[in-house]
Amino acid sequence: MTASAAPIAASDRITNLDTVRGIATLGILVMNAVSYGLPEAAYFNLDAAGSNSWFDWIVGVVGEVFVDQKTMALFSLLFGAGIVVFAERAEAKGRRPVWLSLWRNLLLLAIGIGHTLIWVGDILSVYALCSPVLLLLRKRSPRTLLIAGTAMVLASAALAVGTQVAADITEVELGSFWFVEGGSIGDAVGVFLISDAFLRALGMMLIGVALYRLDIVQGTRPPEVYRAMARWGFGIGLPLAAVGVIVQISGAWGTETALVGLAPNTVATIPVALGYLGLITLWNQKQTTALHERVRAVGRMALTNYLSQTLIGIIVLRVLFDQGEFGRAVLLGFVVAVWALQLAWSTPWLARFRFGPFEWMWRVATYRRWQPIRR
Repeated sequence: MTASAAPIAASDRITNLDTVRGIATLGILVMNAVSYGLPEAAYFNLDAAGSNSWFDWIVGVVGEVFVDQKTMALFSLLFGAGIVVFAERAEAKGRRPVWLSLWRNLLLLAIGIGHTLIWVGDILSVYALCSPVLLLLRKRSPRTLLIAGTAMVLASAALAVGTQVAADITEVELGSFWFVEGGSIGDAVGVFLISDAFLRALGMMLIGVALYRLDIVQGTRPPEVYRAMARWGFGIGLPLAAVGVIVQISGAWGTETALVGLAPNTVATIPVALGYLGLITLWNQKQTTALHERVRAVGRMALTNYLSQTLIGIIVLRVLFDQGEFGRAVLLGFVVAVWALQLAWSTPWLARFRFGPFEWMWRVATYRRWQPIRR
């Protein structure tokens, strides 16, 4: 194996990226489990399904405020930073960083398309399609990247409001996006959903590159920086996210507020994601414990763990049991069980192998060269 294709040495790993990525990977499951175990509409509309008790409602509202879009935003942020880390290391080893990165993300697109055949909520294909833009802009100043990324996320929120106001948003137009018995989603809502996914993903990826350039995601800045991020991020973002839930409740989860109610939560993703980044980094800066190591192992195997969450979710919540059989509270129990499983398996796996299984296959295909997986 040549030096250019060698795995990253432990001393060269950015442990904060592994820690934050691990928690983001686990956090994503909180909302994705709703998509596995309930009809599509229940992911967006708490009143559609799965809210059979007061505890289900509490779980749903807490998920909307603290998790929905936020952990995905954090994951997107890290993916953006990760693309730049990969390109820089490839360039340092004398490889063509842009072409290698494009090939690597073309492979990710293939993985994402395969994942989509199992579950429609895949995000990998979106990341892969956004990556050329990110590579084009990766050397811009942090200020430019922050402005561009923020503008894209805000544009997504504005598009939600604009679509609600300009289009004739009826029950028929919303279709299965908002109602369990709904039919096909209308054109206006369909365009919004696709645009929303790309705008939010690319926006947070650009912000991630900016934070990497500012040495923030690496976890090397003073603790005061991360305390301020947590304090201001949660202080601004969580009330905004709560406003979105209040708007939906005031509209009785009806057609009049379906898209408008999404806008405050979308705006909140930036500050809340930054708040989580600050809080997790503060934890990562503490003395390393066994839990730190387990979370980092989950992060190092993020692709494998993300895909395995889908496989477990589909098998348990759609094959072994009927979709819609459980409420949100029971689904939260499923989430905790999968967390325990992934925290348990990731560390011993990496003690024996250099990469997670999907990471290894992706790496072999990227470099088009067989690489040993055993330590």
